[in-house]
Amino acid sequence: MHGKIYKSASLSHKMQRKVYTELSEILKPEHTALVIWDVQKMLVNNIYNREDFLENLNKLINKAREKDIPVFFTKITPLPPAFESPSRKYSSSKMKFNMSQLPNEMFDLAIKLEKNDIVINKNTASIFIGTNFEMMARNAGIETILIAGIATEIGVESTARDASNRGFYVVVDSDASSSGDKEAHERSIQNMKKLFDVLSTEEILKILV
Repeated sequence: MHGKIYKSASLSHKMQRKVYTELSEILKPEHTALVIWDVQKMLVNNIYNREDFLENLNKLINKAREKDIPVFFTKITPLPPAFESPSRKYSSSKMKFNMSQLPNEMFDLAIKLEKNDIVINKNTASIFIGTNFEMMARNAGIETILIAGIATEIGVESTARDASNRGFYVVVDSDASSSGDKEAHERSIQNMKKLFDVLSTEEILKILV
């Protein structure tokens, strides 16, 4: 009986992991990845604050590259119509524009990629569904997902929630995220502040000195 008690206490001690409580720990470059959600031309052209958004986003990306933080860009990659789920077809019908009618170049990223940037083609509003992103992140020792992009209330918030549910720390850049709907963006930011660290670009840059 004593042996069992000792073994249990020992196992509990081994399983304890440090909980980061300071932003300087959470955003430590060695275990942080930056996810840039869907900055494709068709979406960037449709947001309410294009110039400010791109300025903030480029500052964030440049700082991440400077600090050797891996940068992942997601791209909407539609499934062939016959293989798309009926529920997603229904949801897509509520969007303001029909992606199927857009020329191919509108799916291109609005940010110029550099050598070490990674593009994740995905089919849902979460980077974790149907991709190898989580395996890549775990393999690289990533503990924190820093998220920005379009649209705040769709892919950014969905991925933030999914990342948190999978045990990652989450930081959302509030002004390097945007939407075609300003009110929806603002509501989403307020929602996420209850769950995650939501910071401005300048606040993040000060931490990543």
